[in-house]
Amino acid sequence: MDRDALAGFLVSRRNSLQPSDVGLVTGARRRTAGLRREEVAQLATMSTDYYTRLEQKRGPQPSTQMLAALARALRLTPDERDYLYRVAGHSAPDRVVGSDYIAPGLLRVLDRLTGTPALILSALGETLVQNDSARALFGDVSHLTGFERSAIYRWFTRPDEERRRYPEDDHDRQSRAQVASLRAAYGVMGARSRAGEMVRELCRRSEEFASLWDTHLVSRRFEDHKTLVHPELGPIEVDCQALFTEDETQVLLVLTAAPRTDAAAKIELLNVLGTQQMNPSRE
Repeated sequence: MDRDALAGFLVSRRNSLQPSDVGLVTGARRRTAGLRREEVAQLATMSTDYYTRLEQKRGPQPSTQMLAALARALRLTPDERDYLYRVAGHSAPDRVVGSDYIAPGLLRVLDRLTGTPALILSALGETLVQNDSARALFGDVSHLTGFERSAIYRWFTRPDEERRRYPEDDHDRQSRAQVASLRAAYGVMGARSRAGEMVRELCRRSEEFASLWDTHLVSRRFEDHKTLVHPELGPIEVDCQALFTEDETQVLLVLTAAPRTDAAAKIELLNVLGTQQMNPSRE
């Protein structure tokens, strides 16, 4: 671990960013040229004291999870992310299968999306980041780890929970779409990759998945129109726009409702109420 290089790099990147670059509101009085230390810590979901010690060359060696959070908070490019890992004493993660890294370009777009559900997914269907509207619509999945982070995996291993967000008559189509998306990732990443591990685990755990896998469906296209079912507000019809990175390893999904419709009113209500339970008395 090169403490001097790590500290200098963190300070340099922090000073090069403005609050508006990362979706924060710029206050009236700012003494620092770039982001404050507490703002970086907030974006990386770590304590300000921990981050400060890294900049002061006296912190412990950060874990790869911490480095991934810092790369995301500081909007690092792939080359900058690799450098961060190396000066911190770790090998740079594989650029294809490393799911904790988020493309800065997608993050910049997400930062500017307010009032409409938006989220960034990996090629394996893992939710990498959600805005507040998406958390209110889909639920907060930031606590999930391992394969559970993948909506594809949860669709077949936790159907009672995952499929409640879709109308029952759409489940079969969704199952085929999930399998087709995973096969597309499998084709790029290979049998020995994390995609291959997920396929083998799903074949072991789900007869439905195993049967659909044998059909060799391949597709990465997200349907343009879908109906989602919120547990309190009921069905919400949305249009889905997908923005892929150049290598197609990550995608930004933006869900919008037609103006002046019942669905648009429901999304506005979600934005007001957030993730809080709308009917506390309901069991």
